[in-house]
Amino acid sequence: MSDLSPFDLTGKTALVTGAKRGIGKAMAVALAKAGANIVAVSASLETQGSDVEKAIVATGRTFKAYACDFSKRADLKRFIDQVKADVPVIDILVNNAGTILRAPAAEHPDEYWDKVIEVNLSAQFVLSRELGREMVERGSGKIIFTASLLTFQGGITVPGYAASKGGIGQLTQALANEWAAKGVNVNAIAPGYIRTDNTQALQDDPERSQAILGRIPAGRWGEPEDFAGPVVFLASSASDYMNGSIVTVDGGWMGR
Repeated sequence: MSDLSPFDLTGKTALVTGAKRGIGKAMAVALAKAGANIVAVSASLETQGSDVEKAIVATGRTFKAYACDFSKRADLKRFIDQVKADVPVIDILVNNAGTILRAPAAEHPDEYWDKVIEVNLSAQFVLSRELGREMVERGSGKIIFTASLLTFQGGITVPGYAASKGGIGQLTQALANEWAAKGVNVNAIAPGYIRTDNTQALQDDPERSQAILGRIPAGRWGEPEDFAGPVVFLASSASDYMNGSIVTVDGGWMGR
């Protein structure tokens, strides 16, 4: 890699979870445009012919797709075994898969809590542990978590989601503390209010939508494509001295 191209990912392989649509898809495409080959996984990702596959192949990079329900630990472990067999070296892990279930705290069922914590936090740890171990052994690697504004705030009617994303912030720092000296950079990106499936209920609520928009200094909802630059930066050698950082991509929300 040339000193003039610190963002060049040629020859690297990135595993992106939650890559079927939204932020995950935008991240996968951005990494491919920067030169990385892509391994993608989502709960319902088609193994052939998906929109994300078409976008990646159009960049000239290779693409492998897997479907895995991260709420089921046995399925996750089978996926990890399979991807290790199929793709011996994962240089970049983007832990983006996530879910959100809304109900007031007093009526928030165990099933909501358990599923959100499993998908958003426990599965992320297991995947990072298993692939991170190999990065540590090689002495290089990049792990990027998708955090949230609710890594810092409590939110409304989403206690499981807030707890999971708070945990992601702490997990990012915990892994960075152990692995920074071993050549593995662990950081996170915290999206603000982005036009995705996860925020559709907020977008459809006129009062909440207007209140949210009124607080964003940039004056607009974010788009998945707003994450192209940050994810390439954190996946590349340009961020080699960043460890345990949580980068907010929020149109200025946290500064308000």
